[in-house]
Amino acid sequence: MEYNGYILSLEIEKKDGASHYPFNIPSLQNLESLEFHPAVTFFTGDNGVGKSTLIEAIAVNLGFNAEGGSKNFNFSTKETHSDLHSRMKITKSFKQVKDGFFLRSESFYNLATVIDSYDRALLNSYGGVSLHEQSHGESFWAIFKNRFKGNGLYILDEPESALSATRQLAMLSQLDSLVQRQSQFIIVTHSPLLLSFPNAVIYEISEDGLNKVAYKETEVYRVYKSFLDSPERAFSLLF
Repeated sequence: MEYNGYILSLEIEKKDGASHYPFNIPSLQNLESLEFHPAVTFFTGDNGVGKSTLIEAIAVNLGFNAEGGSKNFNFSTKETHSDLHSRMKITKSFKQVKDGFFLRSESFYNLATVIDSYDRALLNSYGGVSLHEQSHGESFWAIFKNRFKGNGLYILDEPESALSATRQLAMLSQLDSLVQRQSQFIIVTHSPLLLSFPNAVIYEISEDGLNKVAYKETEVYRVYKSFLDSPERAFSLLF
């Protein structure tokens, strides 16, 4: 069977007059549907536009724990996720997913605590070393490199928050390796390094909604490039 991704698209059902969270977020008010790339789909945009709310709802709709982990994780520190997941209809392909994980920076400490409670055999799947005995970046990288096996659907919320620029470049290499093993990624990111992954679909989210954009058209690319080309000019405007 030809591989074309595990999830193809989503539609959002809205009830008339829905004005509560998260439908009071401007970017979500007019969102009705979107399509996923079979390899990598990125969501990017400014703070507060609804990126994490959207990706969390996608993960929960697909059966992942809201605070992260595989579909076997069922811990909850505090239920704060919206009911957006219940309004989603996600179209899946006929390809059977064999692995999956939801990795988010916001609740990573809670996830690491649960993983550290595993016995040694299960902990080996995450690198064999206590995640709390490593730096934030090392433990995040340990999960990404050791736990993701391929033939899977992986949902990542701001993975760059824990990773140095060098590790982000290493992540691009690992992404490519996993994509070659029929993996599909949905990633929220502010990183111009991660967004550069070849042939990915990028949705930039703003108060006006979602727009599919090319890499060099993203705001984050343009801001970083402008600053790095001439920090002095940026300082003259900022200070």
